[in-house]
Amino acid sequence: MKEKGWFYDYVTPDMVQSHSIKKIIYSGRTQFQSIEIIDSGSFGRCLVLDGKIQSSEGDEFIYHEALVHPPMIAHPNPERVFIAGGGEGATLREVLRHPSVKRVVMVDIDKEVIDICRRFLPSFHQGSFEDSRLELHYTDAKNYLEKCQENFDVTILDLPEPVEGGPAYLLHTREFYQVVVERLAPDGILSLQAGASSWGNHQSFTAIINTLKAVFALVFPYEAHIPCYGGMWSFALASQKLSLLSPTEVELRISSRMKRVLRFYDGLTHQGLFSLAKNLRQAIDEEKRVITEQEPLFIYQP
Repeated sequence: MKEKGWFYDYVTPDMVQSHSIKKIIYSGRTQFQSIEIIDSGSFGRCLVLDGKIQSSEGDEFIYHEALVHPPMIAHPNPERVFIAGGGEGATLREVLRHPSVKRVVMVDIDKEVIDICRRFLPSFHQGSFEDSRLELHYTDAKNYLEKCQENFDVTILDLPEPVEGGPAYLLHTREFYQVVVERLAPDGILSLQAGASSWGNHQSFTAIINTLKAVFALVFPYEAHIPCYGGMWSFALASQKLSLLSPTEVELRISSRMKRVLRFYDGLTHQGLFSLAKNLRQAIDEEKRVITEQEPLFIYQP
């Protein structure tokens, strides 16, 4: 919602975060969703889908490093990576930082979003769409994985939140996670964003974690503060086999594998990401809901 030079990002029906608009770079609608690129006073250029900020120039490195590097570092040798969503190209950018990666399959249903991001958000993708290791498909991620015969070392779900009528709400379900696990290698790892985890606005987070537990043997929730989202944001790792690394091992693997210095993620940050507060841990333990295609999860949308 915009009026008088302000963008209003509704967190809940009773909470809103306001961003001043310096310029509207692009505004339109694709076959699947509304899209805007705005130049905000606080965070620079922002990608907005269906009225919700997806990422901002000022702090996208926090979100994308938190999403990508914990699974990539945890895996002993990630060569084959699957990305669902991630239209800005920043998730792809971070995956390609790893020299071990030989192949990345990226699937996004909305070609127009990727085309717009390639044009207006070059600082996000940094030319990653031109990398020869990328195979890009414009289709539904579930349909692609159901037909795919390939197994992946790391799968990363960088999907919009589940908005009713939006393109991604069926990709936050037990049925989809079951398809994902079938296309993971035996020591494969899933990473995803799981919505807001600020206290009082954490219901989708706990439901997603509980749904993952219905499919995966090992599930590790974690969170990071993303300023443009107005609070804490949650993520999760899930695997049938691999477990968490120690901060020391994270540091060793980063230094031995990566040539470029990361801005957010290191061993000490890793320890903090997975150190959830007691009240959140209790909320996860008490959660009973499993998200299904018959009973999907929807976030608030004004």
